Amino acid sequence: MTNPAIAASGLRKAYGDKAVLDGIDLRIPAGTVFALLGPNGAGKTTVVKILSTLISPGAGSGGISVGGHDLAADPQAVRAAIGVTGQFSAVDGLITGEENMLLMADLHHLSKAEGRRTAAELLARFDLTDAAKKPASTYSGGMKRRLDIAMTLVGNPRIIFLDEPTTGLDPRSRHTMWGIIRGLVADGVTVFLTTQYLEEADELADRIAVLHRGRIAAEGSADELKRIVPGGHVRLRFTDPDAYRAAALALALGEATADDEALSLQLPSDGTQRDLRAILDRLDAAGIEADELTVHTPDLDDVFFALTDAAVPAPAEEAVR
Repeated sequence: MTNPAIAASGLRKAYGDKAVLDGIDLRIPAGTVFALLGPNGAGKTTVVKILSTLISPGAGSGGISVGGHDLAADPQAVRAAIGVTGQFSAVDGLITGEENMLLMADLHHLSKAEGRRTAAELLARFDLTDAAKKPASTYSGGMKRRLDIAMTLVGNPRIIFLDEPTTGLDPRSRHTMWGIIRGLVADGVTVFLTTQYLEEADELADRIAVLHRGRIAAEGSADELKRIVPGGHVRLRFTDPDAYRAAALALALGEATADDEALSLQLPSDGTQRDLRAILDRLDAAGIEADELTVHTPDLDDVFFALTDAAVPAPAEEAVR
């Protein structure tokens, strides 16, 4: 089995008597997008800070490996393998976009020639060449975010932590950022994403974990998570009243909802192929064909609210940001 890009067991962190993380296990394959969801104060930023060596894990934590390097034994090797784009831009607005890039190249000890070549390539990749000579303070929010990620890529990291990278961006800029993230993954980069936009996690992530009260409440693909909450159903619509009545008898409705006016039946379903086949087989056996079949599954909003209790504040992390 290929070694994961990130692996952690029993990750813990507390501030005083406030436990922010209470035993988090992570295993993230290389070249994938992993999204960590959770309400404000759940501990998302704390996880990123620990895995990126910005703060130390708490007492009682298990082993942590990032990029194949032991975080405790070789934090410098971890730093060399990763890039971090935080919630707040690292862009210096007093200098130009190009100067921001060259400053980052200097921090990575690139030669002058290599630094200029890398800066030019990344500015072009992120569609910032025309603005390269302008002060970064004149950039739009989307441009600053693109420059921020371009600066992160100067060291050619294979793992990137993106902590709420699209917060405050307009929908067009957010979709542009999604394209950038997909491009990074296509190049084999692993992306650890925290976000409060559930649509963003649904669009981008191979796996999603919901963090609540210091623990992982659930983890899986978007489709897997959507199946763990109730509310999924199949709706059958008929144009022939006789077929509608026959279907209601054949399906032994039970908990199903019938709409005599719309000639439709709504049956609870998890949306899986097996569940759909069972419904269709019963219709086929009775010689009945529905005119329309639609499948409705819960979205990540439903999952989020089912797994978290937004009414209960968890201020420990907020206090240390």
